[in-house]
Amino acid sequence: MTPERDTFSHRGLRLSYLDSAPNDHLRPAVLLLHGFPDHAEMWQAQIQALHQAGFRCIAPDTVGCGHSEIAPKQSDYHADNIISDHLALLKHLKINQSHVVGHDWGAVIAWILAAKHPSSVQRLAVMSVGHPTVYARAGWGQKRAGWYTLFFQLRGLADRLLVGNGRFSLGQIFGSHPNMDEGMSRLRQAGRMRAAVRIYRANFAEILLRKQPPVTAPTLGLWSAQDAFLTEDQMRDSAAWVNGPWRYQKLDGGHWMSLSQTETVNALLLEHFCT
Repeated sequence: MTPERDTFSHRGLRLSYLDSAPNDHLRPAVLLLHGFPDHAEMWQAQIQALHQAGFRCIAPDTVGCGHSEIAPKQSDYHADNIISDHLALLKHLKINQSHVVGHDWGAVIAWILAAKHPSSVQRLAVMSVGHPTVYARAGWGQKRAGWYTLFFQLRGLADRLLVGNGRFSLGQIFGSHPNMDEGMSRLRQAGRMRAAVRIYRANFAEILLRKQPPVTAPTLGLWSAQDAFLTEDQMRDSAAWVNGPWRYQKLDGGHWMSLSQTETVNALLLEHFCT
């Protein structure tokens, strides 16, 4: 099964997405949200497993990423605007409610989507990043692990260094990414690195300074023991910000669990969504 790629228009932008079962409204929908520096294709293994189990998988390219159009302003990448894109996509596809999966920045977006639009989310699965308020309040271990988020705020300088080959290139900072060569090739295209990094800049104060609401959807939190960028407490302690059923699962391996631990992740998602 190869998911179909299509586009739709929202906010005057042409946005791209993958759909495993176009026009099939009998299958329950799963919205899969990628993080940085990824795009919708990162979910191929999950799409295959979930589709085979009877789900319809929708995986958007976030604005400025993958095949989606680059937006002109930094504010276009604010979490609320990105969430509005995802809700507009579901409306475009005539889907009223879906399960939601998010990894990295996709997890941040998924948390806020579930908190602010609870009627749109049936069940939530978040990978690597805990509830944004818990992440913001995490201790010095998390602050040290996330040092690069401050570096990414240096407009112009960071954009130039990230596409290079030096110590502060994205290839060095995120060298553990299983598909880093593909990522660097994609992000070296005109304007793509700057667009992708804007999610950090547009949401820096939003995540660190503003308390986000709790979620009510049944939630599965996944964190991997060798994650170099995120500490366990910011995911584990997210239980306090879930008013519905909560399950925390610690995995082995590094940050990109959906790529490196596909069978384990797929099994956990299927268990969570089929319960």
